[in-house]
Amino acid sequence: MEISRRTLLGSAIGVAASAVLPTVEATAAGHRTGLWDEFTARPFTHPQIPYVGRAGCRAGAGPDRRPVAARSAGARDIDVVRDLGAAADGSADAAPAINRAIETVGRRGGGTVTLPPGTYRIDDVIRIGHDGVVLRGAGSGRTTLHATKNLTELIGPYGSRYGGDKSSWSWAGGLIWLCPSARWDSLVAAIKKQEWPFEGWTGNRRDEWRPLTAVHPARRGSWTVTVDDTSRLDRGDLVLLRLADDPDHTLLEHMAGGGPGPEAYVWDDKTKLTSYVPYEWPVRIAHVNGREVTFERPIPLDMRPEWDPQLTTHVRALTGAGVEGLTLEAVETPQSPHLLDKGYNGLVFQCAYDCWAQDVTVRHVDNGFGFVAASACTLRSTRVAGRGAHHPYFCREGSHDNLVEDFTIEERTVPAPSGTQLHGINVEGLSSYNVWSRGRMEMGTFDSHRGMPFANVRTDITLDNNGRHGGDASAGPLFGARFTHWNIRVTNGRAGLVKIDGLAPYSATVGISPVREFDQIDVPDFTGDLHSRLEAYGSPEAVRPRNLYEAQRRLRP
Repeated sequence: MEISRRTLLGSAIGVAASAVLPTVEATAAGHRTGLWDEFTARPFTHPQIPYVGRAGCRAGAGPDRRPVAARSAGARDIDVVRDLGAAADGSADAAPAINRAIETVGRRGGGTVTLPPGTYRIDDVIRIGHDGVVLRGAGSGRTTLHATKNLTELIGPYGSRYGGDKSSWSWAGGLIWLCPSARWDSLVAAIKKQEWPFEGWTGNRRDEWRPLTAVHPARRGSWTVTVDDTSRLDRGDLVLLRLADDPDHTLLEHMAGGGPGPEAYVWDDKTKLTSYVPYEWPVRIAHVNGREVTFERPIPLDMRPEWDPQLTTHVRALTGAGVEGLTLEAVETPQSPHLLDKGYNGLVFQCAYDCWAQDVTVRHVDNGFGFVAASACTLRSTRVAGRGAHHPYFCREGSHDNLVEDFTIEERTVPAPSGTQLHGINVEGLSSYNVWSRGRMEMGTFDSHRGMPFANVRTDITLDNNGRHGGDASAGPLFGARFTHWNIRVTNGRAGLVKIDGLAPYSATVGISPVREFDQIDVPDFTGDLHSRLEAYGSPEAVRPRNLYEAQRRLRP
């Protein structure tokens, strides 16, 4: 019997890994790996490879571009030149007109703000805080936003909640910032008061949530769970699945795959890591039947009583918003010393779900594209260009199920100033089930930035591996379990952070170029057998399937 994704969401039949034996369409000529055959036999519970076939906006289906029904009579989309007189020649600040248009269509219930071909000077942050709002240029080669100021100038200095003289603009905030309005207001108010906030789904102090119901024990990979009470749950609701750690840190051990290595690891002094717990996973409910709740994705971890699994509320999410067809170019300034970025940042999703950006280029930025406590979002056909960025792409503060595909990091146009840092595609802070697919990285690295991210996939990427990873020692391990690197072409022969079979527990390194260790060399965080897998080493051109994410999308129970 075939069970399609439509069936899963429409009739919402819970699919357990033990109940299905997926198959996949025949692959092209090449080496079909034994790991792939293993995975298709148990796709939701494989020990080394995560199931990411529903990563991205709308469970991987992409943006819903049907017209948004406006909530007020006579509502329509807005062209900022025709309707608001914005200058498309860069002669005047267009940010007030753009933000006014975004706010107007947002209050009407959603719509499109159009930026015709031209150059628009912006002297402020462009903020998208309402559902269903799309900011659409004429194409990344035809519409340009020229940003003249940084976030330090526009909002103020942003220190680190962990102390020191670091600037949080080195990893947070964007000159195009997609974040629900109330959340953005609270963040900015805290920054201006120098009350450095938590940035995630449960508020500046992580206490803006209420329990909805307890979740009964369940295994990782289950689509359906049993709960105590469904009276406050309904199909289509976005809820937060919350897991707290216990005094013995068995939740963190589970994220690392369990066993002697994680059990012997010293967790108590990793204060930055433990500040990321509880683990919070946003997910939409596909169906409620009695006390059974089915989600649009399988659950990411076991549900054990000692971790007090709950469904809870969260700060209101931004949904159905996007940015398309434009270039954001910051005024060109030298890259700042490491961790002292001023905030010439590109586009950031924060507390966003089912949002996207497509055909967007950022140039001369400190940090390019970011996920900050964002989930189920898609970046497609994006590019980082210009003088070089600290984090071309960053994924942090518990961001999950995001998809970055058809992405490019261009070689920098000027030499890197001394004291600066280049990371590449970053993931940290318990972020999980994210995918980077079909990329070209002319510089950077696969930056696992400590904070024990887990179950992330990088696939079908060409890389000049010349960056360095970061991460505070108090943030704990570089890798949790189920990291997978699949079909990676390394052009300079450097192994660091790409060949991970000696570093990451319960991981898979499949189809990478021949590489050797040089420059930054790491030792594993966990002792003993890592239970990692290495397959098709030295043969990326022959490995099948070529793209792990796309192959998972084609699976049929």
